[in-house]
Amino acid sequence: MTRMSCLLGFSVCFLFVGLVASSKFEELFQPGWAMDHFEHQGDLLKLKLDNYSGAGFGSKSKYMFGKVTVQLKLVEGDSAGTVTAFYMSSEGPNHNEFDFEFLGNTTGEPYSVQTNVYVNGVGNREQRLNLWFDPSKDFHTYSIFWNQRQVVFLVDETPIRVHTNLEHKGIPFPKDQAMGVYSSIWNADDWATQGGRVKTDWSHAPFVATYKDFEINACECPVPVTSNDNAKKCSSSEDKKYWWDEPMLSELTIHQSHQLIWVRANHMVYDYCADTARFPVIPVECVRHHHQ
Repeated sequence: MTRMSCLLGFSVCFLFVGLVASSKFEELFQPGWAMDHFEHQGDLLKLKLDNYSGAGFGSKSKYMFGKVTVQLKLVEGDSAGTVTAFYMSSEGPNHNEFDFEFLGNTTGEPYSVQTNVYVNGVGNREQRLNLWFDPSKDFHTYSIFWNQRQVVFLVDETPIRVHTNLEHKGIPFPKDQAMGVYSSIWNADDWATQGGRVKTDWSHAPFVATYKDFEINACECPVPVTSNDNAKKCSSSEDKKYWWDEPMLSELTIHQSHQLIWVRANHMVYDYCADTARFPVIPVECVRHHHQ
């Protein structure tokens, strides 16, 4: 399908060829567990967490390259101990994964978002920042953009993290495994809030995360097809052009780079690259990344 669009916060619009998926939940996703903790209210989907169960869903298809987006309103009030996740992941022990994890907190304390990137089954690349707004008061847009050059995490179209392809330096990059799109809410009071010191107060249950306006603009991959065939199918060639391969999307714009610098300077509270107690030897990609 072809249409004109502006993506990734760029002011320049261009034609792209690729999958333009519906925003209806039931066309893109299916419940993964605890269907009795799902509630549909018109165009809204609510996932509930209580002391019996959380809930989660996943996409019906797998994708390679493109952009996935959801509008999400997080748990209101005392959300300590809860985690709401929105992420992409492939399957198997050597999987790739791009994570948004929203970490609840006590009333009045800032909501934190933790991002992580797994490559070939290896994660431990956590970054954490306090959002510059209250994400429980209104809907905000959370997106993951992925092409062969970079993975970009965006909040209301502001980049908060970039994971750059540094294969030319011998560093693996996730570009050969199709990924599903997932979201869930669960109890993680052993670590989520202030290092696990603040536990979930079940008297405030159910904890509710509310979703709307799902969007997947990405290359849909048939399940039985090999990784090499998927990579070939989802890469531009002389006879097909995908929007995510546009040269302008190989790196951030100057404006986006300034936005990322602002986020890191004013809102980041943890960066694995700076955790010398945990990593006495700086991870090699940290040395190479200018913006993370």
